[in-house]
Amino acid sequence: MTPPPPRAPADFSINQMTVKQLSLPELVTACADLGVRGVGLWREPVQEYGVEAAAKLVRGAGLTVTTLCRGGFLTARDPAGRARALADNRAAVDEAATLGTDTLVLVSGGLPAGDRDRDLPAARERVADALTELAPHAAARGVRLAVEPLHPMYAADRCVVSTLTQALDLAERFPADQVGVCADTYHIWWDDQAPTALTRAATTGRLHALQLADWTTPLPHGVLTGRGQLGDGTVDFRFWRSLAESAGFTGPIEVELFNDGLWAEDGREVLGETVRRYLEHAC
Repeated sequence: MTPPPPRAPADFSINQMTVKQLSLPELVTACADLGVRGVGLWREPVQEYGVEAAAKLVRGAGLTVTTLCRGGFLTARDPAGRARALADNRAAVDEAATLGTDTLVLVSGGLPAGDRDRDLPAARERVADALTELAPHAAARGVRLAVEPLHPMYAADRCVVSTLTQALDLAERFPADQVGVCADTYHIWWDDQAPTALTRAATTGRLHALQLADWTTPLPHGVLTGRGQLGDGTVDFRFWRSLAESAGFTGPIEVELFNDGLWAEDGREVLGETVRRYLEHAC
């Protein structure tokens, strides 16, 4: 007889994309069955279900929305593109507030299409300019903006903020309760400066989200769906968790996996296996 999946520890949170094959009601039910108390949501499926309806569903199940993903894409140079991005991010802040989460994860955006002038510092400054406009709105709604650095392979088209140090340098221009960082092991595990930056973020109250995913090779075509299940790759999860907690981080820890193989499996089984892997490799 197959043993039942373990119950999730209190600090475990499942990011919706890890089991995107589950509808929101199915995800809520699976979380309840496994004792999962936290869930990170994504805007697109939440919008499809209805933001107010999703908030009611999750709240009724006693779940905490640990983050909303994602805002950002703030590097447009033309006024129209900039205005669209700001409007979309204000809407994302409002959605986060409705869902009851205090953290909106931001992916900065890459170099503007058709305008690849290769000026990464200038693109990062446009992100800072956008944060200047968005932070007061977020603060008024009780939402923190968490700037997430992505691995450098995404710098051209997805995220000009490539290291945790770069993300923290941006965040530190603002109050800690308005702008901080999201640290995802998939994106930072390779960086020998990241441990110092993670400690710096946690001790100053700017580590707003901690996410786990493993690094496995070879990467798939397109690289977006290459996040490995915990324990399948090279990331030392206990190291990153211990580092964050020793510096004062007490928040939930999300597992966020983009993986075609996992998405082809039964979502409830993937969730149960993810809890088991978390207990085995991160606790």
